[in-house]
Amino acid sequence: MNKLTATAPCTAHAATVEKTGEVVSAALLTQRVAWLTGLAQDLIACVVTAHWNAADLDALASGVGLDGRVLPTKGWMAVRRLGWGTTPAAGMYVCDRVLRCAQEQAARLLRLALHRRRLVAAIVATWPHNPQARTRAEWDALRVLLPDGVTLAEIRNRTRQIRAYRDEHEVFPADLTELEEPPNVAAQIVLAAADRQLVTLERTGNRSARLRVRLPLVESPASGKDWTWHVLPVALPPTVPPQATLCAPTVRVARGRVRVDLPFQTLLGFAPATGHVIGCGFDWGLNGLLVGVAGELADGRVISDGRPLAYDASGVSAKLHRLRAEREHLAAKHRHLEKLLARITPADPRYVALSTARQVLGVEHERLCARIRNLNKALAWSAARWAVDQASAAGATVIYLEDLTTLEARGRRGSVNARLSGQVRGQIIEAIRHLAAKHAIAVVTVPARGTSRYCPRCGDGTSVLKHCPAPDRLTERGWRWAYCPACGLSCDRDWAAAERIVSRGLLGQHATRTHRTTGTRTIHTIVEGNVARARRTRKPTRAARRARRTRTDLHPRPAARDRSKNRPTPKRPTRTANNTMINSADDLAEHAMTSSRVPDRRTVPAPPPTGGGQRPAGHAPKPGRHQPHRTGHVRNSHHRTGLHHAKATPVLTFTEHRGSPKQATPVRVT
Repeated sequence: MNKLTATAPCTAHAATVEKTGEVVSAALLTQRVAWLTGLAQDLIACVVTAHWNAADLDALASGVGLDGRVLPTKGWMAVRRLGWGTTPAAGMYVCDRVLRCAQEQAARLLRLALHRRRLVAAIVATWPHNPQARTRAEWDALRVLLPDGVTLAEIRNRTRQIRAYRDEHEVFPADLTELEEPPNVAAQIVLAAADRQLVTLERTGNRSARLRVRLPLVESPASGKDWTWHVLPVALPPTVPPQATLCAPTVRVARGRVRVDLPFQTLLGFAPATGHVIGCGFDWGLNGLLVGVAGELADGRVISDGRPLAYDASGVSAKLHRLRAEREHLAAKHRHLEKLLARITPADPRYVALSTARQVLGVEHERLCARIRNLNKALAWSAARWAVDQASAAGATVIYLEDLTTLEARGRRGSVNARLSGQVRGQIIEAIRHLAAKHAIAVVTVPARGTSRYCPRCGDGTSVLKHCPAPDRLTERGWRWAYCPACGLSCDRDWAAAERIVSRGLLGQHATRTHRTTGTRTIHTIVEGNVARARRTRKPTRAARRARRTRTDLHPRPAARDRSKNRPTPKRPTRTANNTMINSADDLAEHAMTSSRVPDRRTVPAPPPTGGGQRPAGHAPKPGRHQPHRTGHVRNSHHRTGLHHAKATPVLTFTEHRGSPKQATPVRVT
């Protein structure tokens, strides 16, 4: 069994002093937590700034302390073994456990710098003749020196950074410390390095926990009496399972509230990297946010069920674009006010009005940024939940996605790639990995190059697709529809790309590589193969079912028809309440019967409205008809997705391809 580690954001609104029982308000609790995080921030900055040089980074990279022993895994112990301890300011008392937490966070920042340092050294040592287009030999020489787990995006960004430094100083940087300033330190305290003398955490219920932590009573504590225990009741979000194990949190202050980043661990089943038979491939579509397809590996080739899966978030994207435009407008006005304030003095009578307007614009800008972040997060988790539901209903054991490091926005800002880069694809991948782990489904990324260019049916990687606006406009240039001149394939562009993604994943799963630190799985080798479609049988129409039940011929042959017919067909006889047949108007007058049923159509025109209300309805609802609804998990557009602006394909079970396929049945929601 594996352990899935996640972090749940919580908020502490009040606290209680354990010794006296005094109830601390939210404002006072925020102030005391800010004092603690401020002390930790100063200590961390002292350690990082003092040892931001090549010699100290070499000592940390060697992995050996001053006494010749190997450095331990815990950061605060490694920092102390190297002799990089720190002390608080004179006259200030800080307990040793707070020093541990500060040294732990400082060690994490310096160890992250070692990774970037090796990357910069490898790029400088193998600097290409043309940084924008390395040759195959230059790539081979670079990969030999690169550390493990480096993505193409990191290489690209560091290359640009080094090139900018060279253009400015006319020389390559000798080390990372010359290329960058010391990293900024966040005002937070990582309590993972502390023990029971500083923090304790226990669960009091399925949705509640109790956090005990020592906080300072003054801004500059002078002795141990200025520190006391505070009890913080923490409400756990619904994302934390009742059987999860809570870990030591990270405490910080954000927007005037105490935030508790609470990690928790849950036991999960193991998802193998290879040996998959059924998988789902998802493409970052141009026509929708996610477009996928389910495929099965049989006899060395991939067979799909001929049913595309689409998650359309065009409504959410339009709202995000409106919010971003409004945010940029407010930012421009804020910068304009700053320029005006820089030209006048505080004694000017206009200074107070301008500074107040600038403050109001700043608050409104922060609110817009928070709305955009919340909407992006909701969209990411909605799309991820839908994708995992589709894979689970299809019986898939693996999900294949495009590698984001191979995608980059080029050209002008309004291009398609630029718009796609502004979406929340990175958050969606992380959410899919988190949710798929709960179902023991592996998540693997495959190369994105050529997925939308070549035909999935030909499978040789040479049949180039022709992109056009629609299937009836094959001679025009477009991007929505794909047409293959070689085999005649005509389908949605994103659908064809999703089939190539699942084909690359299932056929190349033997080349899956798992990163030993992050656990992410990637396929770098491209294995091409054709994708066959086994479509589901269509459900017969109502007329066909009636003809089968009554054993009548639905479509008689032309010879059997009455071609000498020159009169209208008589109306069907009706029945009265006494079951008497009526064949003429006289019989109808004799057996006239009253009915309490409201007629389907009004027999007289609707009366004109007398007041300011709505007009009366024109048609009454017909009895005996059920309102149509979508089957599967996604019965409505917002069901199980959390967004009413998104439209998604309903979740159906995977159809068997061999033999005679049956009709797909919806998944029952229990």
